[in-house]
Amino acid sequence: MNRIRKIFVLAASFLIASNLLAQIPNANNINIDTFSGSRQKKPICCESNLPKRFGAKAGKGINQSEKNKTTNHDGMVWVQGGTFMMGGDNNQASSDEYPKHKVTVSGFWIDATEVTNEQFAAFVNATHYITIAERKPDWNEIKKQLPPDTPKPDDSVLVAASLIFRQPKEVAGLNDYTQWWEWKPGADWKHPHGPNSYIVGKEKYPVVHIAWTDAVAYCKWAGKRLPTEAEWEFAARGGLQNNIYPWGNEPVNVGKQKANYWQGEFPTKNTVEDGFFYTAPVGSYAPNGYGLYDMAGNVWEWTADLYNNTYYDSIAKPEGVINPQGPQTSYDPDEPTIPKRTIRGGSFLCNDSYCSGFRVARRMKTSEDSGMEHLGFRCVQDK
Repeated sequence: MNRIRKIFVLAASFLIASNLLAQIPNANNINIDTFSGSRQKKPICCESNLPKRFGAKAGKGINQSEKNKTTNHDGMVWVQGGTFMMGGDNNQASSDEYPKHKVTVSGFWIDATEVTNEQFAAFVNATHYITIAERKPDWNEIKKQLPPDTPKPDDSVLVAASLIFRQPKEVAGLNDYTQWWEWKPGADWKHPHGPNSYIVGKEKYPVVHIAWTDAVAYCKWAGKRLPTEAEWEFAARGGLQNNIYPWGNEPVNVGKQKANYWQGEFPTKNTVEDGFFYTAPVGSYAPNGYGLYDMAGNVWEWTADLYNNTYYDSIAKPEGVINPQGPQTSYDPDEPTIPKRTIRGGSFLCNDSYCSGFRVARRMKTSEDSGMEHLGFRCVQDK
């Protein structure tokens, strides 16, 4: 494969770099009421190495003193906090889920559902914020992480775009996710499947194509923050101790429908037994013990923490750790030069044959400026 073809494939299979959030851009006004609609077409998935944009930089979380102050807890649930054993619970657990270790978290408010299109639209209308997926990639940022003599890709690739799921008829194994992910110009939170798709009528669906920097911007505007990884897992467990899923230990495919996930053979066949091929409206399935919806499946959710594959080793102590804030530095041995954040909860693309992302202990990671068709978030507030 020649070098130009290689960079095109990289651009197509990873989201290309753009300027990270430094300010709220002045942009065209966006109002959810102006969207005109088309019906969903077809599917999306999770993997151990999610696609991402180049040029990502590790950012800082929101300083509590910098947030808008609010006592509005509408749509949120109070989680009392407590002590639990954090980490893998069955033989599906990956090495970065070990060692299982004692963690104590203080009480916090958490959104009962993932942030919806309606909620994100209110933020955009108030701030005129433009998401990463809506911004044209910056070649000067991209080339910083590529060999010096890498040729610039065609301008047709360097356009505002995001990754969408494209269901293949057949695949040659599951190691090459370019078989089902497509770099789609015009795909963003308002156009989740590409420029000819819309979110009219989907105000209660989770917002997607959201990068970590986008989620942080929303949180700051709303007077909230992203949950730490420990807070997220504690909340997902819903008061159960050492159980595999938010609902307990019953397998996801046994009994009543428990979550929005991929049913059938990924990525070529989805039987849609859960009622949804793509995302589902938030709250479509029973909540966990804390009254939280979609802590398994639907969309992956950003956390505040940097990702480091050996982080659990560094904090595991017999006496436990209180309110861990994540590692100081990011490290992923698969891509050691790319700073990443941890995402949790799985998506409508997960199933046991591939990633089992709906397990409460399952850790995944991606760069801060990555947004995809199955990636969203929820927020927390301190007491």
